[in-house]
Amino acid sequence: MTRTNRGDPLTELHAEIRRCRRCLEAGFPIVPRPIFSGPAPARIMVVGQAPGKNEVRTGRPFDGPAGRRLFSWLGWAGFDEGEFRATEYITAITKCYPGKKGSRGDRVPTAAERKLCAPFLARELELVDPEIIVPVGRIAISRFLGKIGLDDAVGEVHERDGRLILPLPHPSGANLWLNRPESKELLKAALELLSELQNQ
Repeated sequence: MTRTNRGDPLTELHAEIRRCRRCLEAGFPIVPRPIFSGPAPARIMVVGQAPGKNEVRTGRPFDGPAGRRLFSWLGWAGFDEGEFRATEYITAITKCYPGKKGSRGDRVPTAAERKLCAPFLARELELVDPEIIVPVGRIAISRFLGKIGLDDAVGEVHERDGRLILPLPHPSGANLWLNRPESKELLKAALELLSELQNQ
């Protein structure tokens, strides 16, 4: 979790998010332990879909198998995981683990859950004030770019409201999009762009 002085706006926001029970009160079977990390301001803000069960256990975003894959991508682009976690901000569209979907993996947060959590993300964006946003996966990408396919989103730098948006696919092993040769080329192009931005 972010370590900042009491009275700091980001610390206060994090405390408010931890107290939130909106999804539970609405009947959603979440695990109420919000996960996020990093300082404010930060140049890069990574936005995932939602924490997973590993993240609930460790308290760190992207700390399971998908996270290892994501940080291997970021490593290819020239980022050290430890330094990245210390200097950049990592959060998600919804802050709490949504729970399992039967035996088929984690449940995708509903549109209603995403709406309940949206004000928190808006305030994170305001406080962190990132130059570059890296939305990871379809749900996060749609938050910043609207309805757009991965083939059109990944491998390009998009600009919205004065910020650069560099989408990445979800790094889950279940993401079949990543199996296509053309998808691998788009991912490579995205990481090359991220590497160029890092060095600017």
